[in-house]
Amino acid sequence: MAVNRASVVDRNLVEALAALPEGPTRGDLDSPVRPGATLSARRALELWESMASSRHLDLQSRALKARGESFYTIGGSGHEANAAVAGALRPTDPAFLHYRSGGFYVERARQVPGVTPLLDVLLGCAASSDEPIAGGRHKVFGSLELNIPPQTSTIASHLPKGVGAAMAIDRMKRLGLTPRGCPEDAVVVCTFGDASSNHSTAAGAINAACWASFQNIPLPLIFVCEDNGRGISVETPKGWIAANYQARPGLKYIHGDGLDLPDAWRAAQEAVDHARTTRRPVFLHLSVVRMLGHAGSDVEQLYRTLTDIEAAEALDPVLATARLLVEQGWRTPAQLLATYEELRTRIAALGEEVTRRPKITTADEVVSCLAPMHADEVLEHASVGALDEDLRRSFWKPRLPEEDRPRHLAMQLNRALGDALLRFPEMLVFGEDVAKKGGVYHVTADLSKKAGVGRVFNTLLDEQAILGLGLGAGQLGCLPVPEIQYLAYLHNAEDQLRGEAATLQFFSQGQFANPMVVRIASYAYQKGFGGHFHNDNSIAVLRDIPGLIIASPSRGDDAVGMLRTCLSAASTQGSVCAFLEPIALYMTKDLHAEGDGLWTTEYAASGAVPIGRGRTWGDGGDLTIVSWANGLWMSLRVAERLRAEGIDARVLDLRWLAPLPVEDLLREAEATGKVLIVDETRRTGGVAEALVTELVEGGFAGPIQRVCGHDTFIPLGAAANLVLVQEADIEAGARSLCG
Repeated sequence: MAVNRASVVDRNLVEALAALPEGPTRGDLDSPVRPGATLSARRALELWESMASSRHLDLQSRALKARGESFYTIGGSGHEANAAVAGALRPTDPAFLHYRSGGFYVERARQVPGVTPLLDVLLGCAASSDEPIAGGRHKVFGSLELNIPPQTSTIASHLPKGVGAAMAIDRMKRLGLTPRGCPEDAVVVCTFGDASSNHSTAAGAINAACWASFQNIPLPLIFVCEDNGRGISVETPKGWIAANYQARPGLKYIHGDGLDLPDAWRAAQEAVDHARTTRRPVFLHLSVVRMLGHAGSDVEQLYRTLTDIEAAEALDPVLATARLLVEQGWRTPAQLLATYEELRTRIAALGEEVTRRPKITTADEVVSCLAPMHADEVLEHASVGALDEDLRRSFWKPRLPEEDRPRHLAMQLNRALGDALLRFPEMLVFGEDVAKKGGVYHVTADLSKKAGVGRVFNTLLDEQAILGLGLGAGQLGCLPVPEIQYLAYLHNAEDQLRGEAATLQFFSQGQFANPMVVRIASYAYQKGFGGHFHNDNSIAVLRDIPGLIIASPSRGDDAVGMLRTCLSAASTQGSVCAFLEPIALYMTKDLHAEGDGLWTTEYAASGAVPIGRGRTWGDGGDLTIVSWANGLWMSLRVAERLRAEGIDARVLDLRWLAPLPVEDLLREAEATGKVLIVDETRRTGGVAEALVTELVEGGFAGPIQRVCGHDTFIPLGAAANLVLVQEADIEAGARSLCG
């Protein structure tokens, strides 16, 4: 049976501290804690108490786990000197914290009256609904008062949004805006582990920071790598972190010994000063040690020798700091022991209290703060009248968009984005190629020239960085509209939506939000161009993200109204929206015959589309065809031909893929009694599966048939048409249903 190392570590500290000889008594607490140190004795004592508090939180969470009362035991034992980083920062500096940053959390709370960090952390461990940030949904370090948004990341996936937040601070200042929750000279800090530094998300975020800094773009950000030498059981090669990061262009590297508090303080002060004064990123490398295994369920004796474990425990930074305080005469062993034991008693009492606190008991409680949506408020906000005409004429000169002839989808989106930039001064449009080039399909053409490069700008080629930029900027008060060039490219970075964007309101009970409208050039039907990486027809990865709004217009008029709705949802509700734009319809002008112009639309300077409401074309009584995007265009063409055969069909354009327009679907299905679903995505995991389910569960008893794309990737050239839905397939399905 494995020895309880938590008890061993605790006992070792108590016994070693009690055995220390008393040093000379000193009284001037404002003196350096030791000769040559920049850390005063007074601050060292405060930091040590935060470190000891963090240690007892770890011990208590494990004790509760042994009783079945705690559900999270990843702790910061060995990392406690990250309290020095909190001490060097201001409580108004946004902090995105690693799960081992308990010392940081407790120390920051010391700077803000009224926060109860010890109770709050234990409430999180016990999954109590009284926990003030996540309400029992997860154990996180998070607090609105402390400017610490909750992070559930284990692989540094919060680093891209840290880059985005840091970028936003100075950019908002130049745009005359005030960052939410922090002053103009704030710096952002992200903490993470050495193993996580190897993850592509971390590597991309750090590269993005270097890329910006290399171009003199202000980015006041501190990456704090808490290097304990291993990721669970896998050792980090000795010297790897320093070798990898100490000579990166645009990135200041600073090393600090996290086992020696004065040196950790010196390094933290240097890092904060550099980031705050130069507005450049810093890589703060703190050497620490991991004690008590990865988590309570991790038996490290299975992969580490006892000699190795004991050697790590001998480096205990809480004990090392206590030893320093005694040797330098700032406290006696008895005084520090009394403080340590008083913390034990207090935290043990809190541990007993949290076991009596309420838990989440209903599914409704769980999802109550998932993605708040007041649809009427959003629609009212989105439906405001046209902007000031003089302002718009100055922006659009020589003529307003509504004075032009009917235009195609891409142009109408361009006009809607331009008007939105006028309406929302906090709105930012960015992505690869969106500025001077105007995007691959010119949807953002001339917007950079009209709105300025501070608001419409290019990014590096990294979808994780693009989305992270949106998350961080949104959290600080911007309204980000990032562009992803192709739907397939999103899959490189989808966790930024799933694991970060969609979870923030859920794990903060709506106290934090990262509003965003992600424009994605989507779907296939590009006449065989590009193969599967440009012709991707799978959106299943988006549809199962809780709370994500998915809009997918097919015509210019709907696109304008739906974009306004998404922007208002983001602005008023903090919503995260995916706006799927069908590439094949960007420049389409005609519907039935060449030159008919029936797929162009006039521009409306006001008006919006309600979330989750479809649009019905025609009133045929023989068949209901349900589709969206490219499928709508094809279905309308087919419906016209079917009328000549005596089959009168109506076509429902879903427009919204999450939430689905279920009410409209059931109404239009009942109107004809037969439903043909035209789903340009794949047969497995496609939208049609959900539509069939909604029809059946909604009580529809008529025949239902699907026409779907094949379960395959899209090939190059004309072969693409062999696996994508074709008009002939729709016709055959309609004839089959109508006998």
